[in-house]
Amino acid sequence: MHRAVGPVFRVVRKMAASRAEPQVLVQYLVLRKDLSQAPFSWPAGALVAQACHAATAALHIHRDHPDTAAYLQELGRMRKVVLEAPDETTLKELAETLQQKNIDHMLWLEQPENIPTCIALRPYPKEEVNQYLKKFRLFK
Repeated sequence: MHRAVGPVFRVVRKMAASRAEPQVLVQYLVLRKDLSQAPFSWPAGALVAQACHAATAALHIHRDHPDTAAYLQELGRMRKVVLEAPDETTLKELAETLQQKNIDHMLWLEQPENIPTCIALRPYPKEEVNQYLKKFRLFK
């Protein structure tokens, strides 16, 4: 099946004019792995919900950013990568680093307990944020 070149491809290509290939926008999520294990033992559905909340909130908060707008132009081409943080301390340290480096993100807190569960970045070209996320593995 042949697809026409859509607006998101043109927008991203314009942003990557100095490069040979268009930039791919990715929304990264970092979810706490320890919540799936004892003593927490949250079910998979609860963890998925936390990632969904964080991703939705990050997209909403940064909806006016050009990368977010481009990412949302073609819903069928959205890319997300879900990584795992071993515990709350590691997640909070990542949030602090991202804040210091001015990387747009959302640290989702489960209420009413105020438990940090997930970080979602707004969509970024992966080259811009890889250095902050390379120590995290894909969530399993």
